[in-house]
Amino acid sequence: MGDNSVQSNRLTRRRALGAGALAATAGIAGVPAATAAPPPGRMHPAHAWRRLVEGNERFVAARQRHPHEGLPWRETLVDGQEPFACVLGCADSRVPPELIFDQGLGDLFTVRTAGEVLDESIIGSIEYAVAHLHVPLVVVLGHESCGAVTAAVDLFRSGHGGTGSISTLVRGIEASVLRTPKDDDADAFLAACIVTQARRVITQLRERSELIRDAVDSHRLGLVPAVYDLDEYRVQRH
Repeated sequence: MGDNSVQSNRLTRRRALGAGALAATAGIAGVPAATAAPPPGRMHPAHAWRRLVEGNERFVAARQRHPHEGLPWRETLVDGQEPFACVLGCADSRVPPELIFDQGLGDLFTVRTAGEVLDESIIGSIEYAVAHLHVPLVVVLGHESCGAVTAAVDLFRSGHGGTGSISTLVRGIEASVLRTPKDDDADAFLAACIVTQARRVITQLRERSELIRDAVDSHRLGLVPAVYDLDEYRVQRH
């Protein structure tokens, strides 16, 4: 198959995936459907997610706008910030949220830790975004071929989970591996564990933070588990 055919097939697949991703913005669990316009002074969680999806679509198509980078915009940020979403992502160098969502300075409140593992400082950082910056959306963003989740799978299979503090990190993901239905296909099992980890972290945020739980229950905050595909460059909600 020639290069043109391969590229055409990839573009077709990306368009199909894109349609599914956009359709998934219709509503977010725990949050009422978006109205025609966001509430005064605050973006609706569904609108915030759609803005992220649209930015990711630009990234997939290599048509980034690279917004909010110019000097005049930077000057507006000196006195404060109003990010429209908080993203808890993996520390992996291939998954910087600002780039894959095509956002700029001041748009995202980003917290990163290997495998999206939570500790009190991570939870506190997200609580700050919710309580003080009033973000309407928190996204837990896993990604394909995550090394931290891979290490947790290795721990499950061999009992070896690394040394020092790395073992503590890996054991923070172990419960997600144990909750994932077994699959003889190693790649499929890893992919399923990555999704499970993103979903479990969402659950942990609600369970471990009264502040976040109250914000979700009062429909002021949406929580979205998502995974970034390294091959297709696309973020899919799970």
